[in-house]
Amino acid sequence: MSNAPQFGLNGPQSEAVLYLDGPALVLAGAGSGKTRVITQKITYMIEDRGYDPRTIAALTFTNKAALEMQERVAKLLKQPRQAKLLTVSTFHSLGVKILRQEANHLGLKDRFSIMDSDDCYSLVQDLAITTDKQLIRRIQNDISLWKNGLVVPELALRNAKDEDEAQSARIYASYVATLSSYQAVDFDDLIRLPVELFRDNETVRDKWQRRLRYLLVDEYQDTNTCQYELLKLMVTGLGKKPMFTAVGDDDQAIYAWRGASVENLANLQVDFPDLKLIKLEQNYRSTTRILQAANAVISNNPKLFEKALWSEHGLGEPIKVHAMANDEQEADQVAIMISADHFERKNKWSDYAILYRGNHQARVIEQALRNQRIPYTISGGQSFFDKAEIKDIIAYLRLLANQDDDPAFIRAVTTPRRGIGQSTLEVLGAFSGQWQCSLFEAVFKGGIEAKLTDRQLMPLRDFCNFINDLESRASRPGPSGSGDNAAQVLDDLMEAIHYEHYLYDTLEERAAQSRWQNVLDFVSWLKDRGRGGKDRDGEEKNVLELTQMVALMSMLEGKDEDPDAIRMSTLHASKGLEYPHVFLVGVEEGILPHKGDPDAPVETLAQRIEEERRLMYVGITRAKRTLQLTWCKKRKRGGEHVHCDVSRFIAEMQLDVGDAVPKETEVISPRERLARMKELLATPKTKEVT
Repeated sequence: MSNAPQFGLNGPQSEAVLYLDGPALVLAGAGSGKTRVITQKITYMIEDRGYDPRTIAALTFTNKAALEMQERVAKLLKQPRQAKLLTVSTFHSLGVKILRQEANHLGLKDRFSIMDSDDCYSLVQDLAITTDKQLIRRIQNDISLWKNGLVVPELALRNAKDEDEAQSARIYASYVATLSSYQAVDFDDLIRLPVELFRDNETVRDKWQRRLRYLLVDEYQDTNTCQYELLKLMVTGLGKKPMFTAVGDDDQAIYAWRGASVENLANLQVDFPDLKLIKLEQNYRSTTRILQAANAVISNNPKLFEKALWSEHGLGEPIKVHAMANDEQEADQVAIMISADHFERKNKWSDYAILYRGNHQARVIEQALRNQRIPYTISGGQSFFDKAEIKDIIAYLRLLANQDDDPAFIRAVTTPRRGIGQSTLEVLGAFSGQWQCSLFEAVFKGGIEAKLTDRQLMPLRDFCNFINDLESRASRPGPSGSGDNAAQVLDDLMEAIHYEHYLYDTLEERAAQSRWQNVLDFVSWLKDRGRGGKDRDGEEKNVLELTQMVALMSMLEGKDEDPDAIRMSTLHASKGLEYPHVFLVGVEEGILPHKGDPDAPVETLAQRIEEERRLMYVGITRAKRTLQLTWCKKRKRGGEHVHCDVSRFIAEMQLDVGDAVPKETEVISPRERLARMKELLATPKTKEVT
């Protein structure tokens, strides 16, 4: 009946691919081939069961995962072009697609704006009338969790547990009203608004259910309340069986802090009583020793579903635990151990990963790797284009290229401040919504004079005239030195907006100096490309061409092939990845598990430890061949060395007696390391059989 088993799938994988009689939950343990199951299932549906690819949607949590999935499906299909007809996207990208097509049903103009995290930060800062970064981030986080939990401002205020939450709830109400007047949405609205639309408008919901007849959801354990609600609304209500496959692993649910609910896995069985449950327990990644340790740790958590990973990769090398005197020694020894192992095994540097609980652990390790001249890359590090000061300058460039870019308008007109306040922008936003035009266009539209005083309107028109003047010059190439080349336009822009003064007025001197240097580097980089430098054709570019180039580069950044370098990564950022040799550092009480809030209720503390244990499980299961763990007896915190205890998770791994007792690692000096390497070169090494 099917060609699916011919692809070399195991029994449960084949069952997951072939099942199309109703809703299915595939419990896919770490390294059990879940992406393969999803891509084979899509192929089977199109080629064996006659599904139109346009009616299939596969939802992921990252653009990278979506791109990889689409590419893999294209390779499997006899007609690869059919892969382009599929909807393979993140939840948020699907949300954008729905909102773009249904904007009028939600009172949005077709060209509504999507505010990024920095735009929203500035908005919350204005509404809260504070510069306290921690407070602004807390309010921003509260608002995000409420939106993801489908909690409206009135309910948030009514249920507020203390004055802090009540403050967040009051700002939440103003925040929603302001976004609405801007004709803008934030990241969380991209899913919340489609949910509200499908709940309230059966006709629109029915249209989308007919358009997307089968849903596949990857990393289902990471869904929040809002995402689960969207799934339910898209697969129920047509008087037929709900048709979807959710793929997830309750043991890898590590995102509760950002609203994900592992309970969504349990709720599936309640909301869909005829749910088919399929378990993928064969691991294709790790050795038996690594899986035994992972299973032993996670067995200490209450189980939603019983499962145990197993492998045919053999017993493998023992897991090693090293006790270090302090974090400097930990960093130095890990660098030396990797260097020696790389030399002995003749591996690539990219075969190694150093994983840690928090970004603050990375600095001392980076220094040690640099000392050993070991190449490394850091996952989850901030992109140059994501720095606030670079985004500020790019906002001006975006506005020169497209005056309908409302988020760029809001960012540029308020950074630096030029006497244009929040209430002025709210009136302008409401007016642009009424006339279905951009904020920029609304500034010059007839009738705006009745809404704003001269004192409010004049700074807006001065700003827009300044942008118009620059735009007319920016679009003219002009020979070098003519006054219209990119370098001159950029210099005039920087001089006119007084950005350096703004930085020194709003930040401490060192921070201002650092940010201004980044801006100078960025402008210099742009000028170089404007002159045709570092460019194959050597042709000059005007500012508009440079802006398009920057937009493309910032979108594509990180898609280059990975260099041959060690990967440093937080445990959260490592999920879904795998490495032959893993070093898990800082496995101490207070770091892993993270200490959290000591005043939290007992139940909350228990849930936190369970989530930290799942994080440990994720770390262990990244390793394919070898796993080494380190912990420190003392660690520097706030300039002082504090005593540390070994993590409870190491005992839970139930390692062999010799490895289970954390040993003080022998400290190897660089000179000793060099002597040992020479010895290795001189004498062929015979491998021990274990």
